[in-house]
Amino acid sequence: MTKPKKAAGTSAKPPAKTPATAKKAPSTSPARTSVAKAKAPAKATTARAVRAAVEQKDAAKDVGVAQPAQKAEPAQRKSRKRVPAAVPGGDGHNPFRTHMRRNRAPEPATLVIFGATGDLARRKLLPAVFGLWQDGLLGSAFNIVGVGRQAMTDEEFKDYALSALKESKETDAIQPGNLEKFRELLYYEYGDFSGDEVYDLVGKELDRAEEAHGGRKNALFYLSTPPSLFEPISSGLGRLGLADESEGWRRIVIEKPFGRDLASARALNDAIHRVWDESQVYRIDHYLGKETVQNLMAIRFGNAIFEPLWNRGYVDHVQITASEDLGLEGRAGYYEEAGVVRDMLQNHLMQLFALTAMEAPAAFDADAIRDEKVKVLRAVKEIPKGRVKSVAVRGQYGAGTMDGEKVPGYRQEPNVKPGSPTPTYVAVKLEVDNWRWQGVPFFLRTGKRLPKKVTEIAVVFKRPPLGIFPGGLERNVLAFRIQPDEGVNLKFSSKTPGQEMVLREVVMDFRYDAFGAQLESPYSRLLLDAMLGDATLFPREDEVDHAWQLVSGILEAWDGVSAPEFPNYTSGTWGPEAADELIGPDRRWRRL
Repeated sequence: MTKPKKAAGTSAKPPAKTPATAKKAPSTSPARTSVAKAKAPAKATTARAVRAAVEQKDAAKDVGVAQPAQKAEPAQRKSRKRVPAAVPGGDGHNPFRTHMRRNRAPEPATLVIFGATGDLARRKLLPAVFGLWQDGLLGSAFNIVGVGRQAMTDEEFKDYALSALKESKETDAIQPGNLEKFRELLYYEYGDFSGDEVYDLVGKELDRAEEAHGGRKNALFYLSTPPSLFEPISSGLGRLGLADESEGWRRIVIEKPFGRDLASARALNDAIHRVWDESQVYRIDHYLGKETVQNLMAIRFGNAIFEPLWNRGYVDHVQITASEDLGLEGRAGYYEEAGVVRDMLQNHLMQLFALTAMEAPAAFDADAIRDEKVKVLRAVKEIPKGRVKSVAVRGQYGAGTMDGEKVPGYRQEPNVKPGSPTPTYVAVKLEVDNWRWQGVPFFLRTGKRLPKKVTEIAVVFKRPPLGIFPGGLERNVLAFRIQPDEGVNLKFSSKTPGQEMVLREVVMDFRYDAFGAQLESPYSRLLLDAMLGDATLFPREDEVDHAWQLVSGILEAWDGVSAPEFPNYTSGTWGPEAADELIGPDRRWRRL
């Protein structure tokens, strides 16, 4: 094995890389205790300061500290996210924020990001980790080791990471001095992932972190790499003993796609399990980290008015939509291989479907919730290759207009084969063969170059049995908006003011602004959960296996088979006409 060459200066690591800095908590850390905040409050002049002021008042009430006049605390950047100008109550105290102070903090640990110079790490992971650290949720003994195949020194990686934070839309309100402090937590190693050298270097970084933390060698390995590297990296970590938990917990986070079909997913699981126990494996699907996805369970199981209606007696059908307005955005190499079924249906939409259709878990913990998701996946009627035509529709976008600008069709995108059969749209009808959902279809659709970016779960209820009102009635709809503008709304009929009994549809809308809180990045939540050892929001091996089983018939029917009607929908429209036929003559897709 050829030892990778280190770039000049890489080996000259500072003698005390972590100790002096990692033990310093960020200046804004809520972990500094609520009492400390109450003693040095700040004037609410920015979005973050508004939130901080509310927390200070809450904290003061908790500890009995009076609120003195406060001096404004400057912020380098205003929040890009919406926060209400005023909070309920008029006295600065928002009752909705009670119990919202977060106190989850993992043990001292090292986050090792493989693929640290890639797009996902730059746009999502580094900003998410910075946000957690700035909020004081990672404790004082924490550091990050970026690992990649690109030759880079520690200092170059630090510069790279900080530039990513400054550019990122995910990074919110950087507090003065925090970038410099965060910089001191960053290190970098590079090498060939098929050899041992790079894992040996990672092991030495863990040794260094152990000395700095004065504790165990806890480590979270995040594989933000192409799927072809999942198995080599997992095996490499195993060969060097880095999966062994005798000196601290070790966990591995694996990005999607987990396999490209049922056989490859099972082969990957086998390879992973040769090194890791299932309890150490975290298969990440960032959709599950979104607030509204979790609120789906909270609203359904935490309110007596919804759960009794959540069945075939009252629900007509369910629509799950994940539409994208973008095209390939330079990802032709990946997308030509994956297509929409592997890219979206097998993972994101199947997870949303399972959460919507599952039974109530016996407890709110990882095993109980994942058990129920697997049960409902098992209950779905199989879609054999010969049945695909009747329950699934595929599409590919042609040229069109988006936001007033002409856009090319899929086959005109850079690096796409002329005549490519790759689908960019899929709609599928799932039937759940169990007591709760017998006869209630679940319609799942997703596609590229649709009119807008939106993800939603809509539970559409049956019409009332008696048509006693003139003009008829529309169906009630309970919709969970996952992105953008996360929230929940309920559509129902109401009498309009006036002498006549005329009914119109109205919408009751809930948005998270009511809590006076910003929604955190799903990657922040999932990274923190993984470091805490909470696997509730990470699909288990059998979930992934069953999801692949359900789409296998579709893949077999479509892979490599030409679609003479392609392109069959215009960019900027809601997909092929056949999708309207799929949902049936007495139903229609929601206008989003």
